[in-house]
Amino acid sequence: MANETDSSLSKEQRILRIVKKTLTDVAKDTYTPPELRHPLSIETINSIRECLSLISARETELAEEQGRPSTSKPRFIDEPQDTVVVTLDTGGSKNKK
Repeated sequence: MANETDSSLSKEQRILRIVKKTLTDVAKDTYTPPELRHPLSIETINSIRECLSLISARETELAEEQGRPSTSKPRFIDEPQDTVVVTLDTGGSKNKK
């Protein structure tokens, strides 16, 4: 999530953050391989998805209201966090005419 400290967030933002974390923890803790029946009902799974969607939308609204548009995006666990800049050599096109 964001790099902001909890003290810089409003009460609503802190609530949204902890509810989102709790819902995603429930999803992780109840992960079931595809060949097995999931312990949560389809209705509950869809409700969790809907809640997470509403939380994300509200977080985006709050960020925009505060003048800091959200630039966060989901990342894979193994995805590198740092950006690498690569310079490409055009193969000596300086002197070609």
